[in-house]
Amino acid sequence: MHSRVIVQTDDFDVAEECRVLANSGRCGAVTQFVGVMRDRNEGDDIAVMELEHYPGMTERSIEAIIERASERWPILAATVIHRVGSLLPGAQIVFVGVAAMHRQAAFLACEFIMDYLKSEAPFWKKECKADGTERWVDARDSDAQALNKWRLES
Repeated sequence: MHSRVIVQTDDFDVAEECRVLANSGRCGAVTQFVGVMRDRNEGDDIAVMELEHYPGMTERSIEAIIERASERWPILAATVIHRVGSLLPGAQIVFVGVAAMHRQAAFLACEFIMDYLKSEAPFWKKECKADGTERWVDARDSDAQALNKWRLES
């Protein structure tokens, strides 16, 4: 299984990332998830989101998540690209792509990686609201519920 983990400020090319995954040999399915920054959260207009991470630790955490997915499903390759820095509404934030021989493994592994990435990878998000005030984004109950689904199935 081949994996790539990239944390960067620059945008990414979804089509190119999917082409790379599709060339993973024996590949029969590529699934992807692309997270995009919303312009509203909790009823407020959001002008900018600042994403921070802990270099080195963040990448190792994501690699461990991919490894757990590969222990559950026969995936051929996985890519996670997560942006950091200042992002505007509509900007791509995260790409999770998985290649597998069959679609079920690719779909499940992609969802698993994204659910764990959202809850366990060390990223910090600060929203800058349109009125100029700022707030740190807390974990959501829905993210914890998504993780519980995987824990119950193990």
